[in-house]
Amino acid sequence: MPTRSWTGALLIASFAVLPLGAQAAPVVPRQLSLAQALELARANNPTYREARMNAEPAAASVRAAEWARLPMLSASGGASYTGAGSSSFGGGLTFTQSSPTVSSNYRLSASWNLSSRTFITPSIQRAQQAATESDIAAAGVSLTNEVTSQYIAALRAAAVVRVATQQLARDTQFLAFARARQANGQATLIDVLSAQTALANHQVQLLQTQQAASQAKIELVRRLGIPADAAVDAIGLAEPFGLAEPKFELSSLLATARESNPSIRSAQHRERASALSAKAARSDRLPSFSLSTGLSGYTQQSTNEQALINNAVLSAQGSEANCAFQNEILQRLTSPIPGALIADCKAYAGLDNTGNALLPDGLTAIRNRNSVFPFNFTKQPMSLSFGVSMPIWDGFSTSLRVAQAEASHDQSREATRSQQLLTDATIQSQLLAVRTAWARMAIQDSNRATAAQQLRLAQARYQGGTGTALETADAQNAVTQSEVDYVTAVYDYHLAVVALEAAVGRPLR
Repeated sequence: MPTRSWTGALLIASFAVLPLGAQAAPVVPRQLSLAQALELARANNPTYREARMNAEPAAASVRAAEWARLPMLSASGGASYTGAGSSSFGGGLTFTQSSPTVSSNYRLSASWNLSSRTFITPSIQRAQQAATESDIAAAGVSLTNEVTSQYIAALRAAAVVRVATQQLARDTQFLAFARARQANGQATLIDVLSAQTALANHQVQLLQTQQAASQAKIELVRRLGIPADAAVDAIGLAEPFGLAEPKFELSSLLATARESNPSIRSAQHRERASALSAKAARSDRLPSFSLSTGLSGYTQQSTNEQALINNAVLSAQGSEANCAFQNEILQRLTSPIPGALIADCKAYAGLDNTGNALLPDGLTAIRNRNSVFPFNFTKQPMSLSFGVSMPIWDGFSTSLRVAQAEASHDQSREATRSQQLLTDATIQSQLLAVRTAWARMAIQDSNRATAAQQLRLAQARYQGGTGTALETADAQNAVTQSEVDYVTAVYDYHLAVVALEAAVGRPLR
């Protein structure tokens, strides 16, 4: 069997795994090699694609944990409208607004929260990401085992069809020979009928083996993640699985599995993540720090500008009256104060000569002060705060989290050990299966040679008139069975090697 690079195939799959709707419908080549089958499976098998979908969330979790160590920035803004009227507040207070207003605001803030957990969490997420990547690799190994096993099963079914076809050819030849001997008076009708019965039985067997071969290809195409079409029988499988005596050493396989088996690596990464989680839980007893700052501003504009002007006129008229009152008092003084009198109270209050309207400069100032919505903000003072939090008494909630995290770490450590024990036992079992399959194949090879020699002797005896048709039919059936047994033994050996490779986590041939 040619050397296969699962790592290279996984790299190919990283470019090939795209949504099926975004690419042309996959087509199975009419001559399908194992490498092509694995490439198609990694691109289209739904179970494997589902496993790969966990990669991006795991990477996003790492990014989020790393950026969480930096300050968080936020910006907000808004606008509002308030109608004219009175609002009542507690204590009998009433606020009256003579004009509807529109307002806007903004706030820019930054906050920075630091604790020991903040710095441990990225390492936890990286360990979880490594575990996810190992899970994806394990899914790839499982897919390789599944597709390769089914590919071998399809090859075995095709080989059994060839054996059945050869048997049918022998039956046809034997029937013709029996008829010829009957015509010469050297055989009876029983011989002919026996040959016809054997031919019919093997015709049925051929149909059954052909059906099994078609079903094996349909199942192979399904595992590739592609719908099987009506021309599935036209798919040719021509992978050269060579035969070589297994020389695997158990110690070497176990050592390789500890490094290559993705299920073991996944368990180890999860064990590390749980150890870091326990460390993070213990760090919750340490102080945490917070720092925050912000900038803000607002606008408020009256939609009824005339109401503002009217209020300003009333206020100016009050100022004018107060000015006139003060002038009257100053004029009554026996010793007037030089320069204390105000000559023009209307001008002083900002009113025109009529006393019922503001001067142009006053009107312009009111309009300018009111024209602020939505972006002429009045800035508020910057705020800055710093805090330190130290847990003193939390009702043993931190102790509970620590106990749970440490128990989870202990469980993950046992899960790693359990996975290693399972892998070791599986490798031992599969290595025994490989060696047994090789020995059984050698025995079946010798048996089919013996059956072939027995058939030649039976045919010679029948042709010489000393043998019987039944003896010859039995010899033919023995040859067919020995050929089927040999084919089964050969492909059982290949399946055993594939299962051993899956347990180790990498190709071995």
